[in-house]
Amino acid sequence: MNCDIFIPARLQSTRFPEKHLQTINSVPLIKYLIQRLQTCEKIRHIIVCTTDSPSDEKLVQFLKQENIMCFRGNEKDIIKRLFDAATFYDTDIIIDVEGDDFFTDPLLVDKLALEMINSDFDFISGNMSTENFDSKTGYPHGLMPVGIRNVALRKIYEEKQTSNTETGYKEFFMNDNLFKVKYLVPEIEREFSENLRLTIDYEEDFELAKKVIQELGNNFNFTKLLDLFETKPDLLNIVEPVIEKWKKNYSANLTDTSINT
Repeated sequence: MNCDIFIPARLQSTRFPEKHLQTINSVPLIKYLIQRLQTCEKIRHIIVCTTDSPSDEKLVQFLKQENIMCFRGNEKDIIKRLFDAATFYDTDIIIDVEGDDFFTDPLLVDKLALEMINSDFDFISGNMSTENFDSKTGYPHGLMPVGIRNVALRKIYEEKQTSNTETGYKEFFMNDNLFKVKYLVPEIEREFSENLRLTIDYEEDFELAKKVIQELGNNFNFTKLLDLFETKPDLLNIVEPVIEKWKKNYSANLTDTSINT
């Protein structure tokens, strides 16, 4: 069973342009992410799924230079882009790590991959409840990837009504009337703010990433991050101003998840 990491990424962002190629100590953010993901043991390939837009040529050239696998697909329809990539690479299970999610924990990637490989679930995500999804609880936003079985991706691709699935596309798969869904809960008993965001959408997020690399290098996971934020809670003040902006932007641009039944 082929289990691959897909990293959706593009350079044309109005909030933080070319963020994936922004550098810390001369190393682009996307390279930091991929280097950490290369420690995963349950993964066949790591593939950056970017767009066929000319604006992403710079990203493609960097990936080729670094011998990183790359697939180019539809710019606005991420469901189609992922489906086309899965078809091209004969991928059975997709571990979806968004390019924005710089802080993704490779230990959680392996945990998720193993759950998908050893079960028949169509979709697995992190959450605080094992039954009902609540975006305000569970793993901090941006830390835990999702697992998608190719057969579920095909169903959404064939039956969705919109051609713009850029924001909130994962919510297609949370319909437990269509799919067998599971939620993984954190195994460590640690308290953290429900507003803790571990993703790169704004320059403030990038500033936090620089501080994390300065403190931990690139060998970090969920536990080490929580230890750092407990020791130096002021670090989270860096991103506090963008939390509400991010929430409003997400809600305003959420894709239509209606499907033909």
